[in-house]
Order: sequence, then structure tokens, then C-alpha cells
Amino acid sequence: QVQPVESGGGAVHTGESLTLSCTVSGGTFTDYRMGWYRQAPGETRSFVAGISQNGENTYYTDSVKGRFTISRDNAKKTAYLQMNALQPEDTGVYICNAAGTIDNWGQGTQVTVSS
Repeated sequence: QVQPVESGGGAVHTGESLTLSCTVSGGTFTDYRMGWYRQAPGETRSFVAGISQNGENTYYTDSVKGRFTISRDNAKKTAYLQMNALQPEDTGVYICNAAGTIDNWGQGTQVTVSS
């Protein structure tokens, strides 16, 4: 069974930084495109950032371009999301996705940004 597990969330103030980690157990990590999604209170889950299996291609939603960086360490079976210049609108549960023949979702980690 493939299971992504997130860590690194927390409560910060506007302008501060956080780094999220997602470690995947089960399966072959290099088979998966990795992605981060955000679910804000009362909203549906939305795409934040993604990275290809070999790490050469990355994708971001417009609101985080220039502030967030997605990366992966295939030897550690871990994907990361470096979040800089955090804003209150970045608040939400950040959920990791390992996409192969099916989507494998983690439970999420809470990020709260206060002004």
C-alpha cells in the first residue's frame, strides 16, 4: 500500500517561511509524479505545486509562483515544499499526492498564517 505522510506544518506570521515534507512508503517512489494541494476552510481542494518523476519539471499555481518551491529527493522517497513570504491566504491543510496509475493521498498538515 502506498502511503504519503506529510510533516512540517505550523503557525507562522505573514512573511515567514515553512518547509513541508512528504515521505512515501510502499511502491516505487520514482514511479510517481508528486504534488501538493491545499484545502482552505470551506473550500475545495486545489492544486498548489507539482513535480515530475525525475524532478526536471515543476508546476505551480499562479498565486505561489516565485514564493514556493517544490523539490524531491528520490533516494529519501521524499518531496518537499519550501514556502517563503507566506500570506494569510496561504492558510489551509496541505495535502501530498503521489500520482501513479492511481492517486495516493496523505492526511495533510495544517498551515496557518496570521497577519
